Amino acid sequence: MDKRTFLALLLTAIVIVGVPMLFRSTAPRRASPPVHDTAAIGATSAAGGVSKAPVATAPAVADSLATTRSAQGSSANTATATRPPAETTTVALGKARYQFSTLGAEPVSVALSEYRDLRPGERRAEASLVSATTLGARGPAPALLRYRLVLAGDTLALDTIPFRSTHEGNHVVFTSATTPRITVRYELSPDGYLTRVRGEVTASSDSTASGQLLVDLPTGLRSQEADTIDDARHRAYSYKLSQNGVKSVAFDKLDPALVRTDSGPMAWVATRTKYFLVALLSAPPPEGVPFTAVRLQGGPRLEKLPPIASATAIQPLRGGRFAFDLYAGPQSWERMRAIGNELENVNPYGGWIPGVQPFATICMRVLLWMKQTLNVSYGWVLVIFGIAVRLLLWPLNQSAMRSSIKMQRLQPELMEVQKKYKTDPEKQREALVKLYAQHGMSPFSPVMGCLPMLLPMPVLFALFFVFQNTIEFRGVPFLWLPDISLKDPFYIMPVLMGVTMFILSWIGMRAAPPNPQTKMMSYMMPAVMTMVLLNFASGLNLYYAVQNVAALPQQWLLSRERMKAGPVPTSAPLRGRRAAT
Repeated sequence: MDKRTFLALLLTAIVIVGVPMLFRSTAPRRASPPVHDTAAIGATSAAGGVSKAPVATAPAVADSLATTRSAQGSSANTATATRPPAETTTVALGKARYQFSTLGAEPVSVALSEYRDLRPGERRAEASLVSATTLGARGPAPALLRYRLVLAGDTLALDTIPFRSTHEGNHVVFTSATTPRITVRYELSPDGYLTRVRGEVTASSDSTASGQLLVDLPTGLRSQEADTIDDARHRAYSYKLSQNGVKSVAFDKLDPALVRTDSGPMAWVATRTKYFLVALLSAPPPEGVPFTAVRLQGGPRLEKLPPIASATAIQPLRGGRFAFDLYAGPQSWERMRAIGNELENVNPYGGWIPGVQPFATICMRVLLWMKQTLNVSYGWVLVIFGIAVRLLLWPLNQSAMRSSIKMQRLQPELMEVQKKYKTDPEKQREALVKLYAQHGMSPFSPVMGCLPMLLPMPVLFALFFVFQNTIEFRGVPFLWLPDISLKDPFYIMPVLMGVTMFILSWIGMRAAPPNPQTKMMSYMMPAVMTMVLLNFASGLNLYYAVQNVAALPQQWLLSRERMKAGPVPTSAPLRGRRAAT
């Protein structure tokens, strides 16, 4: 049993150490930013599958994707270098405040009053979703979304067209005075996170019959986190193909010199960070048409983790109309699940380990239910959850530990049988089965004894990913911990976890047969686990520490049972028992 315990803990340490190492991916750096080719978008959207195409590098490039997009749209659709003046329309509703620009009828930013900007020096400011850009970028600030229309083979960038805006309640309507006439309507939901976007293009039927709407997603979202490096690792574009699952492409996996196009009906396309996202959702039929393709491209490799990238979603016009919904807000599991189409999997809780996703979903739902039912902070929810898991496993652990005591007392007889029938495997098996039966055990008892140790493992792995991705834990204080989603700044919690783990091992060794390997591991494993979890989420360390403390009474009781049973005999009793009979 001791060796199996060691192997289980060793595998746990390997997995926990390996996960962050895999997340720290590196990518080759390239100096050239992407150049958009709208003709390639239209050609690729008709075909299915994923394609990659090289992109030529312009002799002179802008400092950011936002500037590049603007310059391309202007050069393609206007002969003048002067951009029309822009005005800003602000709409505050529920928990969000939008800013729209009359130049292009595009959303510029979304401020979320329910969440704080946790960067040093900004903790009092509200979180704001704005498109990321590189330092030193010139020209207008990047918008959250940018629209382009492909009509009769010509590409019209809407950010070169001035619009008139009217605002009433939760409705904002933008109308252009140009030909073709373009109308874009926004209808915000009560909480402000979900917005219905509807548009109409008044032009010749020939041009709108094969027309397309191109929506440039944010080049990235500005980090709102105290740990900006960890937030940068989560930058990615995600999309849901109607016939397949959710796909996610990290920014550092996109090549600035290659264009990746994935085609097929898509339920949604999104830009995300660790806790926030901007998603374009296909409107339900008959009003809406699914997005038919998404085009992805890497940004300039000015840093190890590229701050920006490029994505364009494509939707055909239907009768000169386009329709989609915009979600801009937190990655709240319940809110995204209510939207549907697997949007809650935009940042999968299961990570890269197969089979963890269901356990992560169950853990997340249980924790949310406990928070709503008990009306306590998430710190106390984790304490109660850790104790509850240990109590649920109490009967199994009790049976496993008693089985371990029996196996220790049976070990000399097992060794005698194995030695006696070493050359006859068949008789050895028969003698072992008979010996197990005499002691009220089965040959599967050693395996079943390990089961209680293995059952908490999926929960352990699931909680690791839950703490990585769950916005409900973001910024939540508990006792001396300022944020349970971040490491303990004083390292008290991981040390406490290691100490309780050592005490648990020490109690388990009392009255056990002397074993130098077990004694060494009882000292080494708590130290190893402490070092492994030192910089992990303090809430994760809190859960493990509570688990250890909750297991102490059971370990103490079983240790007393072992002491009452007396020391394990060191000589083989098999012959003596036969002689007596």
